[in-house]
Amino acid sequence: MSSPMRGMGGRGVPTGRGKGAKKPMKTLKRLLSYAFSRYKAAMVFVVIFVLLSSAANVVASSRLAVIVKELIISEEHPAIDANVIWMNVILMGSIYIAGVLSSFAYNYIMMLIAQGTLKKMRDEMFSKMQKLPLKYFDTHTHGDIMSLYTNDIDTMRQLLSQTIPQMISAALTFIFVFAFMVYYSFTLTLIVLVVLALMVFIIKNVGQRSAKNFLKQQQALGALNGYVEEMTEGQKVIKVFCHEQKAREQFKVVNDELNIAGRNANTFAFILGPINNNLGYLQYVLVAVVGFVLTVTGTEIGLLSGYTALSGGGIATCAGMLVSFLSFSRQFNNPVMQVSQQFNAIVMALAGAERIFEMVDTKPEDEGGDITLEHVDGKWAWKKPASDGSFEYIPLKGDIRFNNVVFGYTEEKVILKNISLYAKPGQKIAFVGSTGAGKTTITNLINRFYDIQSGEITYDGLDIKSINKDDLRKSLGVVLQDTHLFTGTVMDNIRYGRLNATDEECIDAAKLANADFFITHLPEGYNTVITGDGSNLSQGQRQLLAIARAMVSECPVLILDEATSSIDTRTEKLIEQGMDKLMEGRTVFVIAHRLSTVRNSHAIMVLEHGEIIERGDHEQLIAQKGKYYQLYTGAFELD
Repeated sequence: MSSPMRGMGGRGVPTGRGKGAKKPMKTLKRLLSYAFSRYKAAMVFVVIFVLLSSAANVVASSRLAVIVKELIISEEHPAIDANVIWMNVILMGSIYIAGVLSSFAYNYIMMLIAQGTLKKMRDEMFSKMQKLPLKYFDTHTHGDIMSLYTNDIDTMRQLLSQTIPQMISAALTFIFVFAFMVYYSFTLTLIVLVVLALMVFIIKNVGQRSAKNFLKQQQALGALNGYVEEMTEGQKVIKVFCHEQKAREQFKVVNDELNIAGRNANTFAFILGPINNNLGYLQYVLVAVVGFVLTVTGTEIGLLSGYTALSGGGIATCAGMLVSFLSFSRQFNNPVMQVSQQFNAIVMALAGAERIFEMVDTKPEDEGGDITLEHVDGKWAWKKPASDGSFEYIPLKGDIRFNNVVFGYTEEKVILKNISLYAKPGQKIAFVGSTGAGKTTITNLINRFYDIQSGEITYDGLDIKSINKDDLRKSLGVVLQDTHLFTGTVMDNIRYGRLNATDEECIDAAKLANADFFITHLPEGYNTVITGDGSNLSQGQRQLLAIARAMVSECPVLILDEATSSIDTRTEKLIEQGMDKLMEGRTVFVIAHRLSTVRNSHAIMVLEHGEIIERGDHEQLIAQKGKYYQLYTGAFELD
């Protein structure tokens, strides 16, 4: 067993996943426009309810001044008026209830907006994923792509449903409270601002370290998930080679990295709360002490209101205003705390959004030309538009030719070198050669999974680049070495080859592939549900279903990439007759290491290092006594 991919987290999250957004403001602007373009009216109500909620808390606190003033007995105020107290208590309660209802309303609306936006994003992401070229999936791990739909989308949910409304609420609360504090006492407000400046300084420095470590934690978590996924899939191999102890040691390394990253991230995050709380208490004490001094000395406590203890307002009034101000000073810190607590969520959400938009912005696969596949008079034909607006119909026969094709997955490394070959309708063409010789690459070019650097590939005389890709692939039946089955019934998986196929046609295809026998012995027969990529079937049974799926497609061209590699020799002989019937009148490309399966091919291409070194039928190649002769007689084994 190889060690896990340290930078990639097995099949998990790549190293780049630990980085923040490169252009946070641009990403945030796009995300907000993306999210709220459909919910403009709803956002208006969100702002209104947030405004009401924030105002309710501030206005309710201002009534404390009246209650405290009424409770203090002095020369100016010899008696307590219970009605005034009860009226203000009821008023405060009503205002708080209104604030609670407003808070519930905007949070509920934001939840609906968030869920609707995430649904839209997932729909667009999946739709775009179907249009991406195969190269994208070659360069991105399955775990990385899956994390877009899970981890990154979840950061969007938290941002939209929690962070944004809290930020709006914090901003409005900050403005309202600041206005009331200045109105009550400019001197005391200065004290609050000094402490606030200190809090902001600490939040900025500690918060940056916290966010950095939270991103490292996210990366480490992806690495752990990827490693667990890899080890889960490879349990049989682990046990066969007694690799359990080594797997545990490697897991400990990955788990320790997550532990360290999580510990650092949460240490900085948890420090912020106690520091800010203690600074808040210090501020509260300073405001109380200074306010008391201002009250008893008769210094003006309300700059704009003009109240003093000795002129007009009295001790009771100033004491009431001081109590209200103390309440405001505590509320003034809450927005700052809310912002600091959401800082990490904002950083991770923007990083996640940037990765999602990067996938969405990836250039889609070229759709191909304007030649389409049409059903004309009971037969398939290529519909080619002419310059005068008319159409020419070219019968679909399955004539495929390569003319001096040069291809490389990258421009620096050429895989196929000047490949020229032809397959006439009804012919069976076989490719043999060592691993990495380019056999599968040739069949991938027929499907236009990749585009060639130079040369030409024609299909019934038409350049495949001029054929619409969907229609091109619709005419090709493929059986791959790595069989993939989907969650659903056996019948559904066979019908995947042609969605409008009847049950009878699917059963006939299964019989032709010699799959009917084992299918009828399954618990529910053709209605047996396949799960876990066919984990309840043997590898050979899965391969037979894939062959049946290709048979039901009725495609004029078949590509069999090691189609019988997982089938034993006895079963292979049983399906040979069915395969021969399947291939009647069809062009067939076969890739096989088992040379007995290609003896009856019309032409056999022997590839080595991306070049065709020998070609001919079985007898011709045996007579040449070259590479094919060596392979067939066992004088040379495939690498």
